[in-house]
Amino acid sequence: MKEYIFRYKKELLESVIPFWEQHCIDEKYGGYFNFLERDGSVYDTDKYMWMQWRIVYMFATLAETKYATEKRELWLDIARQGYEFLVDKGQDKKGAYYFALNREGKPIIAPYNIGSDFFAIMACAALYKASGEKKHQKSAFDSITNVLNRMENPKGIWNKRLPANPKRINHGDFMAKINLGTVLKTCIGGPGFDQQAIDAVDTVLGKFWNEKHKIIFENINMDYSFDLESCDGRHIVPGHGFESMWMVLQHSEIYDRPEIIPKSCEIIESLLEFAWDKKYGGIFYFMDVQGKPNNELTWDMKLWWVHNEALIAVLYAYRLSKDKKFWEWFKRIDDWTWSHFPDREFSEWYGYLDRRGEPTHYLKGGKWKTFFHLPRCLVECIEQLKLIE
Repeated sequence: MKEYIFRYKKELLESVIPFWEQHCIDEKYGGYFNFLERDGSVYDTDKYMWMQWRIVYMFATLAETKYATEKRELWLDIARQGYEFLVDKGQDKKGAYYFALNREGKPIIAPYNIGSDFFAIMACAALYKASGEKKHQKSAFDSITNVLNRMENPKGIWNKRLPANPKRINHGDFMAKINLGTVLKTCIGGPGFDQQAIDAVDTVLGKFWNEKHKIIFENINMDYSFDLESCDGRHIVPGHGFESMWMVLQHSEIYDRPEIIPKSCEIIESLLEFAWDKKYGGIFYFMDVQGKPNNELTWDMKLWWVHNEALIAVLYAYRLSKDKKFWEWFKRIDDWTWSHFPDREFSEWYGYLDRRGEPTHYLKGGKWKTFFHLPRCLVECIEQLKLIE
């Protein structure tokens, strides 16, 4: 166990964090460079809000860990400067965060997705916990109000779906609520989002889980029924399943709900059996529940974040269930992940591999990859390993 802890901690402190400390900060305009090549050089200066707020969240969270020591103020400063830039430049007149800004902070993509606001809430809450500054708490609450007001029609005037298009309920939205409940409870306190988080957990376990197919569906009908006649209805996202389940297990401890642990572990086990590539190893990106063609051409790729979330999930499941099969899964996923994703020449990890495990992209940051899933995985795994030890 000590060897795993040492390796994960070394990767976090000597590879991943230094890479982003050195390359992501925009000293001239504020915010962060997120489009980073293999060696950390910048290849695009646009600033996507999901990625920007995730960086704020991660540095603020790290500042509260025992790893901070002499780095605490540096990490807080990195988070604060991003916060100031995003709050100053990133909102429309109604308080919604744009989807993307240019380098100077001018909006280039409309606020059509409330994901920007979800990550703003998380980041501001984590920054409040680390700094104690009331403005960070207020920013979190302001964004909560904005998200709740938009929940019924999150895309607003930018919704491209016409009335005849079937309406769906998306698993990712409920996963976000579960995570948000935990972050708010641990960073700010108070019962403000508790019921939404509890309801989200119950919906994922009771509605998105399909007993017949033994899988978490990504999209279900408004009446909670399953659609097996369309690609959208059959769509499975293993990474979301793992991420959702470790957040449910985390929720079970924070909210004292041990009764939901067995089902969560059952879901993790079933998803592992379903999504593991038995020919080449690793976990598929997208799948079809019936094995039919998937509309996503990247379906068989192996992505860093999927494996990050799976590692966290199996450690939570092992610690809380004491079932040794989850430890065996951890060793299998750990072995495949660490033998394929880390870049030992320039540090950090590749994000995108083909089915066989060869990199298809050498970038370290892009429109969807940033300083978030990987450092969060390393931190969470270290903590779970210590608790198991």
